[in-house]
Amino acid sequence: MANSPSSRKRARQIERRTDVNKARRSRIRTFIRKVETALAGGNADEAATALREAQPEIMRGVSAGVLHKNTASRKVSRLAARVKTLNA
Repeated sequence: MANSPSSRKRARQIERRTDVNKARRSRIRTFIRKVETALAGGNADEAATALREAQPEIMRGVSAGVLHKNTASRKVSRLAARVKTLNA
């Protein structure tokens, strides 16, 4: 348990940030899931559209500190590769 006033404040701030980050991570996963669903359905146009929507959302997660830059790049790259093979 936090004892000093500054550590109590820090604990409150961490609690708020945790909620924000959790919501942001959930939002990113939802966008990725939309791409996955379109890929599973074999719908190339829908998958490409979903990827275009998901890509900036994933990168926003990087700038917010929710995801590491390389992790986000890897996710986008792998999704793009799968969308590309569906189009071919």
